Formats: sequence, C-alpha cells, structure tokens
Amino acid sequence: MTLTRVLRTLGGAALWVAASVGVLSGGLWAATQVGLVKPLIVISGSMEPQIMTGDLLIATRAAPADLAVGDVATMVSPQTGVLVTHRIVSIEVEGEAWEIVMRGDANDDDDPVPYVGEGPVWTPQVQVPELGRWVMSLGTPGVVIPGLAGVAALVVLALLRDPRRPAVSGDDARAGDRPTVAEPATGAGER
Repeated sequence: MTLTRVLRTLGGAALWVAASVGVLSGGLWAATQVGLVKPLIVISGSMEPQIMTGDLLIATRAAPADLAVGDVATMVSPQTGVLVTHRIVSIEVEGEAWEIVMRGDANDDDDPVPYVGEGPVWTPQVQVPELGRWVMSLGTPGVVIPGLAGVAALVVLALLRDPRRPAVSGDDARAGDRPTVAEPATGAGER
C-alpha cells in the first residue's frame, strides 16, 4: 500500500468522522433552537462528585408539577440571573404558582433565595464527562485556526488521486466513461 493511498484512506475516514460530528452538532443546535433541549456546561464544583466541573449536560424542559424532592433541576437564579443546576430540597406547587428550594450536593447550605414561578425548568437527561471543557475551548482562536487548517488538510488528503488509477480526460467524461472496444488485429491483405 502506497503512502498516498494510506493518507487518502486516513483523510477520508477522518472526514467522515468530522462530518458525523457536524451532523450531530447541527441536530443538537436545531433541537436547542426550537426549545426541545438545553446544552449546559458545568462551570462550578457545587454538584461534585456526581456532576463535575467541565461536564456537558443535555437538559429537557420539565413542568414544576412533575418534579420531586431529590431531582436535579436547572433554573435561572433570581439573584444572579444565570442558570443554576442543583438538587431540589423542597418544592411547593399550587396551580401555576411554584416555589423550589435547591442546594448543590457539595454545598452545606440551601441556595440563598428560592426559585419562584419564573422561567423554564430544565432537568439534565444526559451527562458527558469533560466534553463541556472541550466545547468551551472550541471558540478560542488557538483552536479555531488550527482546526480549520486541519479540516482543509483532511479535504486535500481525501481528494488525493490514486496513482494506479488513470486520470479521466474531458473526452472520456463526455463519452460517459464507456469502455473502448478494439477490433482484433487482422493479417495484411484481409478486408
């Protein structure tokens, strides 16, 4: 196997992996845009050891009436306005009104202010260790620029021509790549 063929095979395989990741990312983006899921990157250790800093969580919407004490939920903090993922300590739901008290597993005290009937409630369904840290680094120039160069290299590798296969000329392409049929050689004087 020639080096060109190995490089072409590796480039093609890497390109398929990159395309698959792209399709999955696009699907997650679309599901996020229509409100089906919310990807969350854990930035503090308040839920360790169950949920670690740098983990990626995929959460879905939940009705407050469907939550129970002990569930992990994500809500907008009334104090800071940022999303907080903690365990529910107490919950009171009356019709459309609700009040939820939460606490991080690694914290000694409940969150200072209860979460009261505002904004969506999310519950983590999928947890991918360390992927959040990787996703956060994707937006930095030190990763984007080499990443784009790598994708360009993969495309070039995938397009390398196998030297054992003849190139197709313009005439061959117009002829529909039909094989040429040659007449057998005949002896002199035959008609």
